[in-house]
Amino acid sequence: MAAFSASMIKDLRDRTGLGMMECKRALAESEGNIDKAIDDLRKSSGMKAAKKAGRIAADGVVALRLSQDNTYGVMIEINTETDFAARDEGFVKFVEVCLDKAFNEKSFHFDEFIASMEDSRQGLVQKIGENISIRRIETMEAPVIGTYIHSNNRIGVLVGLTGINTTVSKDVAMHIAAVNPQVVKPEDMPDSLVEKEKEIFIAQAKESGKSEEIVEKMSTGRINKFLSESSLINQPFVKNPEITVNKLLEDAGAEVLSFCRFEVGEGIEKIEVDFAAEVAAQISAAK
Repeated sequence: MAAFSASMIKDLRDRTGLGMMECKRALAESEGNIDKAIDDLRKSSGMKAAKKAGRIAADGVVALRLSQDNTYGVMIEINTETDFAARDEGFVKFVEVCLDKAFNEKSFHFDEFIASMEDSRQGLVQKIGENISIRRIETMEAPVIGTYIHSNNRIGVLVGLTGINTTVSKDVAMHIAAVNPQVVKPEDMPDSLVEKEKEIFIAQAKESGKSEEIVEKMSTGRINKFLSESSLINQPFVKNPEITVNKLLEDAGAEVLSFCRFEVGEGIEKIEVDFAAEVAAQISAAK
């Protein structure tokens, strides 16, 4: 077996980002040939990355960027398995590279974007040992765009408006982050969702034993309340609950055209592991 030095191990670690023992083993198997060791590691680590792809990545960050004239914005969510990995320097750089690419390209197909970043993503998976997923990207153009990114980088908002100053646009974005409205106006709510809520309300009202007429009135009232509470313009403004968001916009001579809100991991079903039960099961199986 060819000899290799500690400096060669360090060089291989720097070039691959992999662990010391893995690099040492690769150098031993390649008989001290560092280029062959890199090729071998890429092959084996690629297999590891593929295996990790099946693991649930429900942590991570939301990042956004706004043009200097406040008319174009991009927001991206990239997931990891743990909050610890989301703070990794390599992961932070990967997020910046993805954000730069999406911002500069402006018009792109999501699948093609994902494919273009796959080598970098797999390299990062190999380095930090967790699954990484570029989950979603949103681009927005409007006369004025307001943005908000929460201090923990887990909630981000883009909101497009017309006829408004940037201070108010930022306030509206912050409100969306805090209150999480579903639509801009009540009439924007999808009919399918309204019907679903109505069915639930009617079923609940019928249990009270009231007449069909009363049940219909009750369900109509509750639907109207649901639409009002779920619509941005009808919500009490988070910084001054004495006025609605609509009043804030009217006073500023503005209108919300659209908004997008990302929250890390929303809608991803996480697997809760009971480690105590898992250990007990393994001990029991070993008996």
